[in-house]
Amino acid sequence: MTTYDERASLSDLTTTAERIRRSVEGVIEGKPEVVRLSLTVLLAEGHLLIEDVPGVGKTMLAKALARSIDCSVRRIQFTPDLLPSDITGVSIFDQQRKEFEFKPGAIFAQIVIGDEINRASPKTQSALLESMEERQVTIDGESYELPNPFMVVATQNPVEMEGTYPLPEAQRDRFMARVSIGYPSPQAELQMLDVHGGVSPLDDLQPVAHAHEVVKLIEAVRSVHVAEAVRRYAVDLVAATRNHPDLRLGASPRATLHLLRAAKASAALAGRDFALPDDVQALTVAVLAHRLLPTAQAQLNRRTSEQVVADIVQRTPVPTSAQRGAGGMPPMPPMPPADFGRQQPGARRL
Repeated sequence: MTTYDERASLSDLTTTAERIRRSVEGVIEGKPEVVRLSLTVLLAEGHLLIEDVPGVGKTMLAKALARSIDCSVRRIQFTPDLLPSDITGVSIFDQQRKEFEFKPGAIFAQIVIGDEINRASPKTQSALLESMEERQVTIDGESYELPNPFMVVATQNPVEMEGTYPLPEAQRDRFMARVSIGYPSPQAELQMLDVHGGVSPLDDLQPVAHAHEVVKLIEAVRSVHVAEAVRRYAVDLVAATRNHPDLRLGASPRATLHLLRAAKASAALAGRDFALPDDVQALTVAVLAHRLLPTAQAQLNRRTSEQVVADIVQRTPVPTSAQRGAGGMPPMPPMPPADFGRQQPGARRL
């Protein structure tokens, strides 16, 4: 394993992230963009919501990511009879010591897998709110800090499925990004039959990174530079959702913060210590769409939140070379369209 000093370098980050990516892609075939988004959320200190129909590998992706890192992992199967105390923990009176003793719940792990989160009642779902935002749990007036790193990877079935409860707006807003795996291509599905036909590839999956390495990588992502023009571009994208005629609920300021953090992680994965407007643009749908509520008319017209966000991206002006060079920085030449997670040739620091 790599020996880390006080802060990991970008070369350390890309090397470790590549190991984790290969490990997860050994289990999830044919979905590199989904795996890369999962890594982006991990390094951006966010939480990931995986939404899709049953049987496409949602839980498999969450388990593969968790097992690729040498850290504590707990899995919670959300059911209608699950109680909030099953997640957060409970204080039990000790007869011998004559005092209450706190018994931690399943949330006290570095990676928490919430399987089919929308099959539990809203009361139970709300038990995650404090932990996902403040990274602590308060029981009987006493606060307990959660371990670092801390990430919730939750799966859910579409709300049209039987026995599901829609996630509250506050719950969805705490997830940095939502991703849909989708059906595999025929070639990937054929390969899946060969790999998964005998034994599960999860059985042989070994950790390729330590938890303390991930902490150092997160610190490296925090130091990625974001120019004022790029920050303003992110604000403009989010603000446009609050005034769009097809939306009755736009994105929150927390969404702006999540979008910027994810863009910094994307830039770091590409080997850059500065973020580009392309990093923001590539993540806008994944970070914003699940937070939005379309109007009744938009629903009648079958306009999805993803389509609305894509329309906003098309209409919002991208920072020009002159704007990127504002503040005494040299202007940049026009950048070609960026593939998510790839370093752009000839890119210069903003």
